[in-house]
Amino acid sequence: MTTDKKPAGAVADSPLGKTTEYISVYTPSLLSPIPREESRRALGLSAELPFRGMDLWTAFEMSWLNPRGKPQVAVGRFAFPAHSPAIIESKSFKLYLNSLNQTRFESRDELIGVLEKDLSAAAGASVSVAVVSLAEAGQGGIAEPGGECIDDLEIEVDSYELNPDFLHSDDSAELVEEALYSDLLKSNCPVTGQPDWASVMVRYRGRPIDREGLLQYIISFREHGDFHENCVERMFMDIMQRCAPKQLTVSARYTRRGGLDINPYRSNCGEEVADLRLARQ
Repeated sequence: MTTDKKPAGAVADSPLGKTTEYISVYTPSLLSPIPREESRRALGLSAELPFRGMDLWTAFEMSWLNPRGKPQVAVGRFAFPAHSPAIIESKSFKLYLNSLNQTRFESRDELIGVLEKDLSAAAGASVSVAVVSLAEAGQGGIAEPGGECIDDLEIEVDSYELNPDFLHSDDSAELVEEALYSDLLKSNCPVTGQPDWASVMVRYRGRPIDREGLLQYIISFREHGDFHENCVERMFMDIMQRCAPKQLTVSARYTRRGGLDINPYRSNCGEEVADLRLARQ
């Protein structure tokens, strides 16, 4: 796995990969922010970001108590802006949500207000929260990524180490607009080494990106260790640097772990990616 160094700073101090106590009474201090600065500095990014986007989280294991002590269950949806100074380490987020299990709230609106306050403070930017009933959460059904799947391309694969050199475009061709996707993205937790599975979507306007090279590049993340958000930002930057599209949106839908899924997207054309639910979610 291409984890270049041991976890440091906020990652080392987080509960990730450690035995932790289960706390079921509201404890906002459980949230562990991880600054984005280090990973972005490694990509050559400055404070002026070349993209916009969101990290869309879904929590399928949410519960709390109403004023009379009766348990409530729902699905939580959270939108963290890409410009926030920090991401939230996922295990700490799960522990924080667990701390609501035996906590009474006067109403769903009160719960949402507490969630928005705590998460915004931890991320350093305004986080939007929706808490929806199970019936509401299931109304959208299972969606397709959209665009053309490139997974059936007959390619020879002998490299599973991250390699942006696979990426190239046909600079002699006319500009095209394409939406391509693959279900073969796998990366690994940078601390525990556990696999993270995802579908990744690439929408762009520019010279045609070589599809075989794009698929090989996506597969090259297979032994790479990084957080979901950082993987998507790396993909965006690598495609921009190697293929120079006029417009680009990269999004990934990761499968859930611990009742949470994380779905980042980054775009330089103002595109807002729908919060879909794919077959593996």
